[in-house]
Amino acid sequence: MENILIVDDEKNYPRIIGEILQEEGYTSLTASSGMEALDILNNELIDLVLTDVKMPGMSGIQLLEKIKEINPDIPVIIMTAYGSVEKAVGAMHKGAYTFILKPFENQTLIAHIAKAISVYRIVQENSMLRNAISSRYSFDNIIGKSKPMQEIYEIIKKVAPSNASALIEGESGTGKELVAKSIHYNSLRKNKPLVVVNCSAFVETLLESELFGHEKGAFTGAGTMKKGRFEISDKGTLFLDEIGELPISLQVKLLRVLQEKTIERVGGTQPIPVDFRLIAATNKNLEDEVKKGHFREDLYYRLNVVKVVIPPLRERSEDIPLLIKHFIDKYTREQHAGSNVSGINPEAIKILCDYQWQGNVRELENTIERSVILGSGNIITPSDLPLQTRQDMSPPLDLDGIPEGVGLVETLAAVEKRMIQRAMKLSGNVQTKAAQLLGIGKSGLNQKLKKFNIDN
Repeated sequence: MENILIVDDEKNYPRIIGEILQEEGYTSLTASSGMEALDILNNELIDLVLTDVKMPGMSGIQLLEKIKEINPDIPVIIMTAYGSVEKAVGAMHKGAYTFILKPFENQTLIAHIAKAISVYRIVQENSMLRNAISSRYSFDNIIGKSKPMQEIYEIIKKVAPSNASALIEGESGTGKELVAKSIHYNSLRKNKPLVVVNCSAFVETLLESELFGHEKGAFTGAGTMKKGRFEISDKGTLFLDEIGELPISLQVKLLRVLQEKTIERVGGTQPIPVDFRLIAATNKNLEDEVKKGHFREDLYYRLNVVKVVIPPLRERSEDIPLLIKHFIDKYTREQHAGSNVSGINPEAIKILCDYQWQGNVRELENTIERSVILGSGNIITPSDLPLQTRQDMSPPLDLDGIPEGVGLVETLAAVEKRMIQRAMKLSGNVQTKAAQLLGIGKSGLNQKLKKFNIDN
């Protein structure tokens, strides 16, 4: 049962709200001043604070600032009258979850509270796991507590001590190279080289020379003998990234190397023994590539002794809070020591959890790094996130809130005006960005700004 603290110097509001919350299964505590609220917060476990703006002594905004110093994660909902809306909006920038206008509908209040507590639960879970990230929920910087990630950890632990080849499949940005590194550095070969080759980074002729090396004079420009990656990875591990891009002619040669454990440099005739462990990765489905004739079936089975399939981030959203914490720590500690960022507020976490990460973990990491660098305060808020992650921030349209008798045309106009105002706010009054958010052209946005007399 969640504990909600109601802070208001008026006697009736806390009593009425307390009765409403009790009917919904919440426990309520009340305080008539900011100082009394702080005393309660220091002695009780509180899941949400509901506070008025105008109070004698300490205002609701000042109380918000104190609460964020005590616990930056706890959600705070601001209650305000129409005359104090500007202050309530300012409170959002200081970390308030949302604000609600007095008088309010009971169901509107309950909906805000339920959503805020749901987000807070995610943050709480993240906090509880903070000290466990390096052990229970990570493996060599591979972060995740979801079932698929736990299964991947187990596969790594079992396959690492062997010499078996491993095939890692997953979309771009899912962390395939991290898995390869984990296998190598937990193996008996960990003190020998891990050699990485991106098969898509070279044309065929250069890739052959990179892999096999060449003898002096083997081709124009070969002024000296050069060892290839096969030789360099001797007694260690060779990681062939994007192996789905390996040309058929080199697939044949790779298969021969795996079978015979010897190579010949380009331009050479002397067989050279090599002893390496092969780990390959691809963002393609190699079974489909085999059926299309783009990948040799015999090489596929040679590689596919142990397969590790990394799920896309959008299919393991429960791992996102852990990753967010990991990347905030990484970029505040290692690369941006001057940053004041120490955390992220619940609404921003909710946005990032709901976003469809086509670039997967790499895209999330870039987003957090950007937010750490450009963040306006010590807590990352929705306004610090890139525009594309915020496009789905708007709540669903509440038709029950539209008074009876209001016509369709005026209702649509009101909704259109509010959407334009929100887009201008999110974009910092940059019309080009606001137009992109709305999915219209800049000239169309100009016309609507004039139509609704919106200042910009």
